[in-house]
Amino acid sequence: MERSVDPDLPSRDAQESSAPSLHSAGSRLAGWFAARFLADRERWPLWLPVCFGLGIALYFGLPAEPPLWLGGACSLASLVVFILLGRRFKARFAGLALLVFCLGFAAAQLRSAWVEAPVLDGRWGPAALTAEVLAVEQRERGWRFLLRPLVMEGLEPSALPAKVRVTALRVEGAPRPGDSVTLRARLRAPSPPSMPGAFDFARQAYFQQLGGIGFALGPLRTLPEPGREVGSRSLTDRWSLFWAEARQAIAGRIAALLPGQSGAVAVALVTGQRGGLAEATREDMRGAGLAHLLAISGLHMGLVAGLLFFSLRAGLALIPDLALYRPIKKWAAVGAGLGAFIYLCLVGGTIPAQRAFLMLSIVLLAVLLDRRAISLRLVALAALVVLLLAPESLVSASFQMSFAAVIALVSFYEAWQRRDYRETAVERTALRRLGLYVLGVAVTSLIAILATSAFAAFHFQRLALFGLLANLLAVPLTAFVIMPAAVIGMLLMPFGFEAIGFVPMGWGIDLLLILAEAVAGLPAAHVQVPPMPLWGLAAVVLGGLWLCLWQSRWRVWGLAVMLLGAVSPAAFAPADLLVSGDGRQVALRDLEGRLWVPDQRAGRFTLDTWRRGNYAPQIETWPHNGTAAGDLLRCDPLGCLYAGAHGKAAVLRNPLGAADDCAAVDVMVSLEPLRRHSCSGPALVIDRFDLWRHGAHAIWLTPQGPRAATVRDEQGRRPWSPYLGRPR
Repeated sequence: MERSVDPDLPSRDAQESSAPSLHSAGSRLAGWFAARFLADRERWPLWLPVCFGLGIALYFGLPAEPPLWLGGACSLASLVVFILLGRRFKARFAGLALLVFCLGFAAAQLRSAWVEAPVLDGRWGPAALTAEVLAVEQRERGWRFLLRPLVMEGLEPSALPAKVRVTALRVEGAPRPGDSVTLRARLRAPSPPSMPGAFDFARQAYFQQLGGIGFALGPLRTLPEPGREVGSRSLTDRWSLFWAEARQAIAGRIAALLPGQSGAVAVALVTGQRGGLAEATREDMRGAGLAHLLAISGLHMGLVAGLLFFSLRAGLALIPDLALYRPIKKWAAVGAGLGAFIYLCLVGGTIPAQRAFLMLSIVLLAVLLDRRAISLRLVALAALVVLLLAPESLVSASFQMSFAAVIALVSFYEAWQRRDYRETAVERTALRRLGLYVLGVAVTSLIAILATSAFAAFHFQRLALFGLLANLLAVPLTAFVIMPAAVIGMLLMPFGFEAIGFVPMGWGIDLLLILAEAVAGLPAAHVQVPPMPLWGLAAVVLGGLWLCLWQSRWRVWGLAVMLLGAVSPAAFAPADLLVSGDGRQVALRDLEGRLWVPDQRAGRFTLDTWRRGNYAPQIETWPHNGTAAGDLLRCDPLGCLYAGAHGKAAVLRNPLGAADDCAAVDVMVSLEPLRRHSCSGPALVIDRFDLWRHGAHAIWLTPQGPRAATVRDEQGRRPWSPYLGRPR
C-alpha cells in the first residue's frame, strides 16, 4: 500500500541534509566569534573589573541574604578550577574571570557584614540625646550634624546606632567635630523606597552606618567636657575628625567672604559640602545640565593637580641649577599628587573623587616612571580599586555616571589617536587653537552627555536638552577662572590673604549661576522621561562596554544592544494606584496620566518621587466630596471610588465605608486596619497592616485582574530592609 506524502513537508533526505548544514553554520559562527575574541585578547584584562562588578550585582540582586560562607566557598572553588586549567591561555583566562566574579560576590558579602550596625526600630523620641559631633554642615536653614550617640534615653548601649544625622535650627555655642553636644531630638529609621523601584535610602544609610535621622526640638548645646578623651579615639577616628574640623573651618571662612549662593557654591567646590545650596540653585544647575560641576569629580581633581603641577614646574624652572640638573618635572608631579590627596581628604572622599584621585595618581606615577599615562587599563584599575573598597558604590548613580563618562571619553580619544592624525606647525594659529579648544570642549561634553543620559533617565527620569550649550560656556569658566582662583585662595589661606583668590572666584560663580538660570529657563530645557527598566539599563551598560572595551570592528555590535536598552522605556506601564508605606498618601492615575491625591501638603518628597517614577505630568488634589478626573473619581467623606479602564478600586479614609464598596470593586485600599472577613469580595485587599508589613504598594488594574508590587518584594530579606522581621 502506498503512503500518502504531504507535498508541503520536506522529504526525509532534505531533513537529514538540513541538520548538518545547520550544524555547519553554527560551527562557522562559533569559529568566527572565537577568532574575533582571540584577536582582541590584549583587551581581555579590561573585562576583569566587569566580572568583579557582575559578582557584586548578583549579591545585591538576590531576594534574600545568602549565608556568609557562600562567597568564600565559591571563591575557593573557582581558585581550584583556575589552577587545574593548566597553561592553556584561553581556558585559564576564563577561569580567572570566574574567580574574579566570585571575589566580587564575596567582597560585597564581607562589606555588608563589616558595616552592620544597630538601626532604630521605627521612631524614637522626643527624648534626650547626648552625642559626639563627627561632622558639621551649614545648610540654607539651620545646621546638619553627623553625630555618634553616647546616651539615648530608653536605649541600651548595645542598641545605640553607630551614627545619626540631626538637623538643628538653633545652636548654642560653636560645636566642632570631636565636641560633645546634648539636645532633645525626634529620630526615625532611614526611609525605605517610597515606591517599588525607587531610590533605596535605607540601603545607602546601612552602608554608611547611619542608624537614624531626624530633627532637634529646641537648641543644640555644646557640653564643656568632651564625650571621649582624644587618646581613646582610634587613629581612623582622629584622622576623620581632623579633616571634618578643617572642612568646617574652611567653609566658615569662605562663607564670611562670599555670602549667599556664591559662597554656598564655593564651599561645595572646595569642601564638598552642598548643604548651603538653595533648592532653586540646585534646580537651575540640574536643568542646565551643569549639576556635575557641583560634584567633586575628575574635572575638579584634574584642575587642582594640573594647576599645582604646572605652577611648581614653572617656579622650579626659574632656578637654572634645578632646571638643568634636576628632574623638576617629577618633583612637580610629586607636589601635585600631594595637593590632590589633600583635596581628596578635604572633600570627604566621595566616589567620583576617589575615582579621579586613583586615575590621577597613576597618571602622575607614569610621569615619574616615564610611561604612558591615560588608557583604559588605568580606568579599569581605578574601577577595580573603588569596587574593592566600597562594593556598594556599584549601585549608586555617582559611580555609574562617573565611570560611564570616563570610559566613553578615554575610548573615544584612544580611537582618535589611532587615526595617526597630525597637524603641521604652520596650521596652528592662535585662532585655530581656540577653535580646536572649543571643538574639544564640545566633543567632550557631547560624549559625556550621551554616555550618562541612560543613567539620568534611570535614576532621575529627566534629561537636560541644552546641556551641551551650557557646558560650552561653563566648563571654560570653571577651568580658567573658578578653580584657579580657588587654588590661589587655599594656598593663601594660612597667611590670611584668601580674599585674593576667593573674591574673584565669587565673580566667576556669579556668572556661572546666571548662565545656569538662563539656560534652565529656556523652553523645554529639561524634559521628564519614562523610567527605564533595570533590564534596559543593563542592556545599555553591556552594549556600551562592548563598544568601548573591544578594539576590532565587532565592537559596533554594542550599538544595537545599546539601542535596545535606549528604547526600553517605551515598554513602561504606569501604575494605576500608589500607596505610601506609612499610609499617609495614596495616588490614583487618570486617563491623562495625572495623579490625584488627598493632600499635596503631606509627604512632598514622596509625591515628587511618584510624579517622576510614574511618569505623571502633574499632581492634583481629589475633592473631599464630589467627582473629578472626568467622573473617573467619585469621593465622599468616607473615601473615593475609582473606575479605571480595566477595573474598579476603592480607597477608604474610614473603614466604615467598606460595606458599600467591597462587593463592587476589584481592589480595596484602606488607610486604616480593616477586618478581612468583612470585605471578601475584592480580588486584592490592602489595609494598614499590609503597608506596615510590606511597605509602599504599586497596583496595576489589568484585564487579567489586579497586580501589585511592594517595596518588600523589591528589597527582599536583606540587612538594610526594615521588613526583615528581625530585632533591630
